Amino acid sequence: MSEGQRLFVGGEWTEPDGGHYPVTDPATEGTVGWAPEASPEQVRAACAAAREAFGPWSRTRPEERAAVLARAAGIIRDSLEPYADLARAETGATAGTARAMQVGVAAARFRRYAAVEPAEWAVVPQINEAGPMGRAGVMGALAVRQPVGVVTCVTSYNNPWANPAGKVAPALAMGNTVVVKPAPQDPLSVYRMAEALEAAGVPPGVVNVVSGRDTAVGEAAVACDDVDMVSFTGSTSVGRRIAEVCGRDMKRQLMELGGKGAALVFDDADLGSAVAGIGTTFSFYSGQICTAPTRVLAQRGVYDRLVERLAGYAARLKVGDPGEPDTVVGPVISAEHRARVESYVELGRKEGAVVVTGGERPSLERGFYVAPTLLADCGNDMRVAREEIFGPVVVVIPFDDEEEGVALANDSDYGLVDYVWSGDVARAFRVARRLRAGGVGVNTVGRNMEAPFGGFKKSGVGRDVGVYALHAYSEVQALVWPG
Repeated sequence: MSEGQRLFVGGEWTEPDGGHYPVTDPATEGTVGWAPEASPEQVRAACAAAREAFGPWSRTRPEERAAVLARAAGIIRDSLEPYADLARAETGATAGTARAMQVGVAAARFRRYAAVEPAEWAVVPQINEAGPMGRAGVMGALAVRQPVGVVTCVTSYNNPWANPAGKVAPALAMGNTVVVKPAPQDPLSVYRMAEALEAAGVPPGVVNVVSGRDTAVGEAAVACDDVDMVSFTGSTSVGRRIAEVCGRDMKRQLMELGGKGAALVFDDADLGSAVAGIGTTFSFYSGQICTAPTRVLAQRGVYDRLVERLAGYAARLKVGDPGEPDTVVGPVISAEHRARVESYVELGRKEGAVVVTGGERPSLERGFYVAPTLLADCGNDMRVAREEIFGPVVVVIPFDDEEEGVALANDSDYGLVDYVWSGDVARAFRVARRLRAGGVGVNTVGRNMEAPFGGFKKSGVGRDVGVYALHAYSEVQALVWPG
């Protein structure tokens, strides 16, 4: 970029008060572009612009809002290649992942929420007993979804397209206005999304984007009195601090937080399917994804074979330039995060885990790479088994029978997505129902994008995706009248 990126506030592209900072390509360590550093005052101005725009936008017909989202989807789809190139450079994702799972999913999410959903539904009439104000009678009722208001969307660094789109699209569809605070590591893609929405005809103030490395930027976006709801994707530790602020002012929350997904592999499992599914931890965003099956619980009859096959799978994956078509594992987001992942591998060694493969930094001249790493002979009390590493690291823990496997899986602070592999489908579903997780993959790591997504325990609050996102970004109002 020849000049620094500007903020998007109230429909205007605005110079940041704090200047600009470099966005680093995790693969080359070069500078991708210059991101704007907003001041807290500019963040509050963005929230005020969203508040001013809320009334008119919320009163537009749902079909009009849907048309804007549909046009945005088309613009994103038509710019797939340059958008994907930027996403790859900002995040280190492989080219295929940037095209399909980042930009491609973002376009699909805008298209999905361009489909107008019914906003009201009849409630069964009820005969009420006589109350202090009159005699008994038949009461009719209607439940109506109303927009929440101004929504602050704090998004994650691992997917600067699909994650913001999953918040912005349903929020706008329901008549809310948004202030997006992207992750500081890769905010440039989110500004491209804002450009697409502007070109699609979104009115001034309906969408605002403010970025910055200073924690005061995010704090202002959450704490501002003009904000009615915060939608956050990120770590549990940050989510807890955001929830405390929201609690003080009774702001709505949608929290998609950390995960330490358990993958139970029974003796009768299809090992090929299990290895391929668990292996996505190494390849998909280089393990920087909260839904990854990072904690493998293997029944003893299959334990040795599973470890052997997982090690062979990991060792065959090409680590390197994400722009190359045969690269499977790209870099992690930053040098600091690489050091964090490597410190966990070393901690695992000290705790008694066996490093079956990986554990050493790949011999590449530049880039923040971590070799796919498999830690075996782990115990569920080890920190590498309990804490979210967020990198291409898998731990394997043995278990004897179904009861022990379920107990180990549930012995976690997290409960986002777990997995079960078994040739006995009835057992697989029986076990799945016993797992304390917001989602369970049965013989698959695939996701249905209409199924509710969210976590139990410290993995989050609320559900989104599909129609559930429309509920998440709306309040339900009851209209009652005499029959």
